[in-house]
Amino acid sequence: MSLALPPSARAWQAKLKAFVEQELIPYEVEAEMNGGVIDPAVRKRQRQMAIDLGLPGMDAPKERGGLGLPVVDQIAIYEQIGRVTNGLGWCFSEAHRWMFEACSEEQIQRYVLPIMRGTRHECYAITEEDAGSDVSGLKTTARRQGNASYVIDGEKWHVTSANLADFFIVQAVLTEGEKAGEHQLFFVDKGTPGIEEVRSPAYAHTYEAHHPIFRFKDVVVPAENRIGAEGAGMDFAFAWFRRERLMIAARCCGAAERLIEEATNFAKGRVVSGQPIAEYQAVQFMLADSVTELFAARLMTYEAAAAHDRGEDVKALHGLCSIVKLYASEMANRVADRAVQIFGGRGYMRENVAERFYRELRVDRIWEGTSEIQRLIIARALLKRGQDALIG
Repeated sequence: MSLALPPSARAWQAKLKAFVEQELIPYEVEAEMNGGVIDPAVRKRQRQMAIDLGLPGMDAPKERGGLGLPVVDQIAIYEQIGRVTNGLGWCFSEAHRWMFEACSEEQIQRYVLPIMRGTRHECYAITEEDAGSDVSGLKTTARRQGNASYVIDGEKWHVTSANLADFFIVQAVLTEGEKAGEHQLFFVDKGTPGIEEVRSPAYAHTYEAHHPIFRFKDVVVPAENRIGAEGAGMDFAFAWFRRERLMIAARCCGAAERLIEEATNFAKGRVVSGQPIAEYQAVQFMLADSVTELFAARLMTYEAAAAHDRGEDVKALHGLCSIVKLYASEMANRVADRAVQIFGGRGYMRENVAERFYRELRVDRIWEGTSEIQRLIIARALLKRGQDALIG
């Protein structure tokens, strides 16, 4: 039995599976053994193929040259991307719908459309040393300097893909005027004076994309680089969180699917005491639990996507995205743990897909809101609006 996806989602599913299987997965071990880096010519080809498929504009409006895909179709895409380890699926930057809603025409021309063309690459400078899932604790400030500019001061952690980007989207707290204390997003070009890379920590995964720490000291940003109305930063941040939590869930489903496939195939061929380990009940139970949890996570994820396409209440969607992100990320981690166990010693080798996913999936329970933050969001939504408003 398969999910009743629309034909367009099925078409994207097939198209992306072919891209992932033929173009990305074959280079995983090379990336793992070389600090996340593969042959530059191959990586360039992968990036161009992603652009040719239209992936940077999947969420962008058609009138702006994007694909304007339904969220269900986008989930089908990201689920397949989730099958790949080593960040090889991160072969494109993406122009999001919220950018076209928030940005001025000049900003769209200078920053957003170039993302879709693959000529500019963004990174998000939001998290701080003492402010992660709860962005209310941000200390980075933006103070007015006349009417022409803002001055940004602060330090940002985990600035994902900063080594591959040429501009930041920085979140800061306004210090002056009627909107003092409110959050604001800014486009900040990477070469702007006052920006210093403090260090680039090593992480558990082996990706080409790094996550450096940056210090912003007296960084002057033109007022025209402010994104949206003054003080509206959290509106767009929440839009980003909702989308990314949903896409994390999709990628987790893709990862779990591949893990189950790989572990099942191995179990069929691995003979212990005269019989394949797939015939041992202990292994069967691990596989059964994994495929059951994956099915539940996929149903959740695609239903949440369909709710977006139906235009349901944004507050309900916010809670629904938290439910999906919580369940799918924790599901995928359990599946990865079982897969390592099934592979045994081989599952502890970096050349093995289970070992890589075991490290890589761990962060999905942390970024874009920890599992604990998701539980708080879900509980508050339940207490405030009731079960029917949350899950129907």
